[in-house]
Formats: sequence, C-alpha cells, structure tokens
Amino acid sequence: MSETIKSLADLKDSPVAPVLAAGPAVPPAPVIDALGRSYATGKRKNAIARVWIKRGSGKITVNGKDFLAYFARPVLQMLIKQPLVTAERDSQFEIWCTVVGGGLSGQAGAVRHGISRALVRFEPDLRAKLKKGKFLTRDSRVVERKKYGHAKARRSYQFSKR
Repeated sequence: MSETIKSLADLKDSPVAPVLAAGPAVPPAPVIDALGRSYATGKRKNAIARVWIKRGSGKITVNGKDFLAYFARPVLQMLIKQPLVTAERDSQFEIWCTVVGGGLSGQAGAVRHGISRALVRFEPDLRAKLKKGKFLTRDSRVVERKKYGHAKARRSYQFSKR
C-alpha cells in the first residue's frame, strides 16, 4: 500500500490515478426550503437585494410593489428579466424581493444578481447558462471616495494665477 512515487510517470501508473481523474460525479442538489422557495442575496454598488423564488405565475414583486411600477424605466425592467430570458424560464417563477441602499440602477443590478443566484440554487443545471452570460459574477465597481484637497474623487479645484 505504501508505494513510493518518484516521478509523474509513476503517478500515472498508480492505482490512485483513476480516482483522481474521475472528479466529482454527484451533481449539486437544489436548495429549496419547506415552502418550495429558494433564497439568494444579490449585490451591486451599495444596493443589497434579498430574493426568493418559487414555481408560479411569473409575477415579480420588489419591496411590495410590482416591478414594473418600482422600476419604471424599460432598461431596468429588461435588466431584471435578463437571467430569466437567458435561462428560458420567463413566466415560470414567482419572484419577490426586498432591496435597500443605492439608487435605482444599483438596485436593479442587485435584483438581477439575486435572481440569477436563486435560479442556480433552485435548478443547479442552469449554472452553465447563467455563468456564460456573466449573471453570477458580482460587479465589484463602486464609487471612488472623495480625496482631501480635491473637488471630487479626482477633479481638482480650478487653478487661478492671481
């Protein structure tokens, strides 16, 4: 049992090699609670969205309002529906979320990130599609802080020769 492996060629011939090459054979299991929901948190800029999804009519609720009323701009509505359209699950899930912090654009990005993560928890097979569309990556860009002696983060005060 205690073989001495001195090179990579010895490792290739060892009985352990097929076990290492096989990798994980068990697919990840869905994470669904007793009420048939999956939960995930999405973040973007200073906004944080808590998202729950379950099988249903396709209704999306944000902070107690319909998402069409909460996010009035069509661009934000399209942004939120992107993961569902990519996964081809447009009207199969009922989604409700609470979102705090940031502005409307950041909140829409946070909801999109949360929906994507919740979809993967509900159906792990969707991970490849959503990963390819870059919906699972948290956008880490945040506003740069204002510096001392500057008007803004990088903008200096106007120079006057007087």
